[in-house]
Amino acid sequence: MQISVRDWSLLFILSLLWGGAFFFVGVAVREIPPLTLVLCRVGIAAVALYTYLKLSNGLPPNIRPLIVPALIMGFLNNLVPFSLICWAQTEITSGLASILNATTPIFSMLVAHAILADERMAINKLIGVVAGFAGVAVLIGGSALKGVDGATLGILACLGAALSYGFASVYGRTFRKMGVTPGAGALGQLIASTLMITPIVLIVDQPWTLPVPGVYTILSTLLLAVVSTALAYLIYFRLLATAGAVNAALVTLLIPPSAIGLGYVFLGEVLEMRHLIGMGLILIGLIAVDGRVFRRNR
Repeated sequence: MQISVRDWSLLFILSLLWGGAFFFVGVAVREIPPLTLVLCRVGIAAVALYTYLKLSNGLPPNIRPLIVPALIMGFLNNLVPFSLICWAQTEITSGLASILNATTPIFSMLVAHAILADERMAINKLIGVVAGFAGVAVLIGGSALKGVDGATLGILACLGAALSYGFASVYGRTFRKMGVTPGAGALGQLIASTLMITPIVLIVDQPWTLPVPGVYTILSTLLLAVVSTALAYLIYFRLLATAGAVNAALVTLLIPPSAIGLGYVFLGEVLEMRHLIGMGLILIGLIAVDGRVFRRNR
């Protein structure tokens, strides 16, 4: 599937919203446990998106056909990756988490190749896979061979989140086949995610026993939910419908610069040289997966 100039503009906006998400998580997770933060994110986002759709008459007339797809999409696109990334950011920087998240198109391409008939693997995509995983190897570094520490587990958690996003980006096309609007699809998965994670949080974190977070933590959580989740998913689902699973996942190519910049300026995070080298290899892999350079050369 091809990607238009309009889709590229939406990709850029989405990259800013999701780049900010890593920053907001980096701030909030210092005072709020990861699972509780995920519940706040999807719960508040669901309320915000429901309010918007209600006022704009965008609510679906019949939600029964959406129940199963919403549960699956909520699990793959919210519950699993949000939880893994929030926990990972207790061990690694927001910038490094965003770099690892940039492997999502590579995982999306592998999943799409195995499942979708219209997104098969070509030689350029194979090159992209090799370069991308070479970048991951550099990010993990030789220290992982000496033993698994918290940082290594954080990296692996981010890779698990990227794999889950890969499955979600492919499964998300189900909503288009059903004729579901982007808003309804986003709302369905957010509500499903909230219902799934609530009992887990009540048992594990017992949030009523936690201290009241500070003003910046509360503000970061609200922005994470309303701007980087509710609004971002409206754009994301529209991109899935118009640009395809792999093209929509290219947004992760644009996320690291904003996440790294915010982390450096406001959180004092600094990346090592191997992180920059790894990001460069992943960037080369994503360019190869995209394939536009090869087509222009021909």
